[in-house]
Amino acid sequence: MQNSNIIEHCGIVESVENNVVRINILSASACSSCHLKGACSAAETENKIVEVFNPEKKFSIGEEVNVIAKESIGFKALFYGYLFPFIFIVSTLIITSFFTDNEAIIGLLSLVVLVPYYFILSFYKEKLKKIFTFKLQKI
Repeated sequence: MQNSNIIEHCGIVESVENNVVRINILSASACSSCHLKGACSAAETENKIVEVFNPEKKFSIGEEVNVIAKESIGFKALFYGYLFPFIFIVSTLIITSFFTDNEAIIGLLSLVVLVPYYFILSFYKEKLKKIFTFKLQKI
């Protein structure tokens, strides 16, 4: 299923428990043709584990599947994972530089601002799981 609005990765079913299928993504096989491979963390050489909740079909351990996501989900992930933190760091850097000339404090505060961001993000983990959904397709 090649569609410009779809991101596909080939994987193997690792486990099936309580309507949750865990997929070990074989990242090297599907990434060469994807135009987002430069920005996608799943395009790295290490294998990733993806959880798919309430799959439409039954899958068995060891079965090869395609993990499918909408391209818009990839952009949302980039936004939450990279763009927001970058904006927070740069904003803190600029604002703090108005109040002090101490570069150590400016740099430290610019990095410390990420702690509450990721802490708050972790509280929304369940909501984010509903936003970042995947579908499975048997090969």
